[in-house]
Amino acid sequence: MNARRKFLSVGAATVALLGATLGTAPDASARSKHGCAYPRVCFYKTGADFDAKQPTAAYKDLTSNFQVLGPRARGSHKAVNTRNDDGALVQFANHPGAVCMKPESVWTFGHNVVTHIRIVDSPTC
Repeated sequence: MNARRKFLSVGAATVALLGATLGTAPDASARSKHGCAYPRVCFYKTGADFDAKQPTAAYKDLTSNFQVLGPRARGSHKAVNTRNDDGALVQFANHPGAVCMKPESVWTFGHNVVTHIRIVDSPTC
């Protein structure tokens, strides 16, 4: 085998090996939690939505102000923050102030009616 053909064979084997490695790398869905894809804060209107791992709304943008939750998130039963190092401040219709949802956390809102969200670049809000 001449040197050029040997070089091409080794190169092809290397490309094939790299392709196999990249093909088996974990995808973003491996970092999801309860059906909420990374890097989002997901809301679940009911406990059944949460159990079925079917978020009814998701937010992902860092914002300088609170966002009003849409009808698919407002008054949700639960929320999941899949972000690694960003907290999410949430406000309620029947509770003063805001509460910090820390990264990689799950919240049950109970009787509190969640109305607003602000994702911040801080794990402690």
